Amino acid sequence: MNRTALASFIASVMSLGICLGAHAQQQITSKVDIPFNRFNDVETLQSYMFKLAEAYPSLCRVERIGTTALGRPYLAMVINNRQTGDEGTKPAMYIDGAIHANEIQAGETVLYTAWYLLSGYGAIPKITELVDRSTFYLVPLVNPDGRAEWFKNANNPHSARTGQKPVDNDGDGVADEDGPDDMDGDGQITMMWRPDPFGTHRRDPRDPNRMIPVSREPKADGTREYGDWTMAGQEGFDNDGDGRVNEDGPGGYDMNRNFPSGWEPENIQGGAGPYPLYWPETKALADWVLSKPQIAAAQAYHNAGGMILRGPGAGSRESDYPASDANVYARIQAVGAEMLPFYRPMVIYKDLYTVHGGAVNWFAEGLGIVSLTNELWTEKRIMQNGKDPSDEEDRKWNERMLFGQTNVPLHEVKHPDYGMVLVGGGTKFSSRIPPPFMMEEELHRNFAFTMFHADQMPLLRFESVETKQISPELWQVTVTVANDRLIPTRTARAAEKGIGLADTLTLTGADVVAAGTLDRRTDRTIDPQGFVPATLQFEHGVPGQASVAARFLVKGIAATPITLAWNAEKAKRIETTLKLGESTIPQAGAAK
Repeated sequence: MNRTALASFIASVMSLGICLGAHAQQQITSKVDIPFNRFNDVETLQSYMFKLAEAYPSLCRVERIGTTALGRPYLAMVINNRQTGDEGTKPAMYIDGAIHANEIQAGETVLYTAWYLLSGYGAIPKITELVDRSTFYLVPLVNPDGRAEWFKNANNPHSARTGQKPVDNDGDGVADEDGPDDMDGDGQITMMWRPDPFGTHRRDPRDPNRMIPVSREPKADGTREYGDWTMAGQEGFDNDGDGRVNEDGPGGYDMNRNFPSGWEPENIQGGAGPYPLYWPETKALADWVLSKPQIAAAQAYHNAGGMILRGPGAGSRESDYPASDANVYARIQAVGAEMLPFYRPMVIYKDLYTVHGGAVNWFAEGLGIVSLTNELWTEKRIMQNGKDPSDEEDRKWNERMLFGQTNVPLHEVKHPDYGMVLVGGGTKFSSRIPPPFMMEEELHRNFAFTMFHADQMPLLRFESVETKQISPELWQVTVTVANDRLIPTRTARAAEKGIGLADTLTLTGADVVAAGTLDRRTDRTIDPQGFVPATLQFEHGVPGQASVAARFLVKGIAATPITLAWNAEKAKRIETTLKLGESTIPQAGAAK
């Protein structure tokens, strides 16, 4: 995609917000009113899924793809215009969110995607085009049980991340017996400070909610300064008497470490489970995805940090991303960096940390699908200079912009072991989650980037078809097929490992004597196929923004009609018919 085309696409996608924004609601009306300045519990979010499917029955349905570990329905949405073809005949985009349940805005981002695609269909040309030529598979909540726990009970920004099937995390024979304790009953798990004559901190006399660290360096006379308080971790007690606090809370395994590609056992990768796809959610999701070989692109949403991540999750799997695939990733990520302020393109193991058995890695390495993860929200957006805010800047932000709503003031609480302690700090809605007034923009920008990703799924056309008579009853048919998008019909990873089916080019209507791919530099046929020459196989498909050529020798007479068809798992079938003696060069971009 050249620079001008890229700029045009970004402008068109980013302008979508104008069409559905507060200043232009009269231009387009959604059949389902969903406020995107708040977060929804499991039941509310799933109810919106069904409302959208009921309001747009010709475009959307909700599927139950399994049951969670705690018995909840495991739901997905399918968006496809059946009038433009069955969902299995189109390139498909898979989108999910909230595999880590505390990363709650991920679920809203997938819901926003479904709402926007359905509301914008027929009113926004770009959205209409994407829905007409593609299928969208959406799983807003990969971890419903964890989300239910996060919303219902006292938690902090980092808890309830895992699946919720009870697990004996501390190996004492009892599961989930020592989790956080909401000591003050306010519905939040905040930080706890114990009194300590040799403490590391003291309270700021001008701001009792602020702790000031004391210097640990000796003074000139050899004495040291001590504070009155020392951090004692999160609110909680040693419920099981083993000397540790909050070490065995609800759940304790990580679904995003349980997928097959690069999976490692618990002693190497914590939270991985006994074996790949052990948990009911990961098994159900994998089975569902494997039934859809037409998926050509995948996007997962997590939080936070403002990242556009690709695999591998471990350095040992770098070779699973051949150079041509890595180039596709880099080009899509670069567009994301333009569309998402302060987001950075990154490679998981190089720029973040090692992940074994991650879902995005399974999509890319195990299935040959171009797959990315966006870490939603970055606190760089709260400061005009785009830098990571200091503790002081973060405090000012909370006070001035949020009016202290995401912070619990330090206050005294009785603790059975420490006596009177101080409890307070950020609530579960602090730090990792955008404030409500910034939420819709965050959702829209990420949705818009994912639509760019979806738009890069293969789009094929016959670039040229030429017939040439070389003897009274023998004809040469030369065919060129082009892909106008970045993502190839088969990634190099898929081709190397034989994942899925090779593309095929078929000629019918005349007797094919011989056929093969064509080297256009020399105008010579290479890799001639003698067995069933009427159907040529292309193991590497059609590269992104490139074309491939083939040549057939056929028996026939002038004006004999022939049909050429290109089939690919991850692209819509294209077909053209002409007569021997004719040649055709369709208009660029004619295929939809």
